[in-house]
Amino acid sequence: MSNILKAFINIVNNHQSNIENITHGNNRANNMGEGLESYIKDVFANTLNVDNSQQKLEILSDIFSYQGNKNNPPDLILKNSDAIEIKKLESKSSAIALNSSYPKAKLYANSPMITTACKNCESWSEKDMLYAIGHLPKGTQQLKSLWLIYGDCFCADMEVYERIKSTISQGINTISDVEFTETKELGKVKKVDPLGITDLRIRGMWHIANPTKIFDYVYEYDERKDFQLIALMKKDKYEELPLEDRQVLERLALDNEIEVSDVRIKNPDNPVRLMDGKLLVFKV
Repeated sequence: MSNILKAFINIVNNHQSNIENITHGNNRANNMGEGLESYIKDVFANTLNVDNSQQKLEILSDIFSYQGNKNNPPDLILKNSDAIEIKKLESKSSAIALNSSYPKAKLYANSPMITTACKNCESWSEKDMLYAIGHLPKGTQQLKSLWLIYGDCFCADMEVYERIKSTISQGINTISDVEFTETKELGKVKKVDPLGITDLRIRGMWHIANPTKIFDYVYEYDERKDFQLIALMKKDKYEELPLEDRQVLERLALDNEIEVSDVRIKNPDNPVRLMDGKLLVFKV
């Protein structure tokens, strides 16, 4: 079974900063995101150096229980482990577009925003949400930085976002003389005009700040480096991960190849309360 530490170690041991530029289709952001997604799959499955397509498919099938699409989170689910959402940015500090899906500390099987295939990919009710946020400067294929960060380090409880979403939807529903329909989005208003031929689709577009900005008090982005890998999780999450993987990681730290630090980070639901965290850093 794979995990964030195995992925981190694979990147350190097989450092590759070029992302395959997938050019089919007409949405460049999504297509470059697909190149990053392939890289993320490879580092979790340890298939960076596997050239045989059939062999790689077999390995990926053993590691992942679900692969999503562009419109429904998450992008990947590790078997019996975390959900992964992958975000590609052209600026190291720009906000992260989450579109109609609000930030998630956890992923729940009863969420209306996930597909039936996702709900049925294995027996589960709740998963930790891991965000993989890669910075590829515009016009390049070079991965300059990658954050692997758990949602519960920077996303509030879902009730915070659901309250905003529900309040907006309720306000829309108070408009008189129009017809509303059920939707997974904020709302859909039908028959807006006297002829009843115009509909209005109301969709949320969520953004969240970049971890480079959110966590500048525990990590300073190093402009001099060609590549930097940063992983952040709660300390209790780190201690739940396999001892063997933690030992490999800590040996790398002893050899000065990476940094492993205990940090105190703000609680997303109550910032004056600090949480114990673990910060892993690799820079070249």
